[in-house]
Amino acid sequence: MGKSLYFLALIGFCLFAEINGKTFSRCELARALKNHGFPRDKLPDWVCLVEAESSRRTDVVGGPNSDGSHDYGLFQINDRYWCSTTNNPGKDCHVRCKDLLTDDITKASNCAKKIYRIHNFNAWYGWQNKCRGKPLPDLSHCGI
Repeated sequence: MGKSLYFLALIGFCLFAEINGKTFSRCELARALKNHGFPRDKLPDWVCLVEAESSRRTDVVGGPNSDGSHDYGLFQINDRYWCSTTNNPGKDCHVRCKDLLTDDITKASNCAKKIYRIHNFNAWYGWQNKCRGKPLPDLSHCGI
């Protein structure tokens, strides 16, 4: 009986942890983005974008948008064009939307960089409204 209860508690903890996702501190996010190949000179823009879009949380699902689509993860990547809501990776980033909600931001980062290569920061309304032409986060104390 004790082992069964322990096992159920462990499953519950794992489900709770996955549902809540990760919330990065500003410096933690900047370091993670740098480690995922984002250029140092653009980190303030990327951090501002993530703060505007998801408040640095990996588990955010936004929407529905006016077209019925939803946005996923740190970068709020849209399922109309970029990620698949099925169990198979798809669309332009060849990724499942649910894979953009994990604490491992590798797939989300790769997709965000692809979007940026095509559309620059203009693909994100959060960046347009809260970052473009405005003071960007100061990352000088983050040691990056």
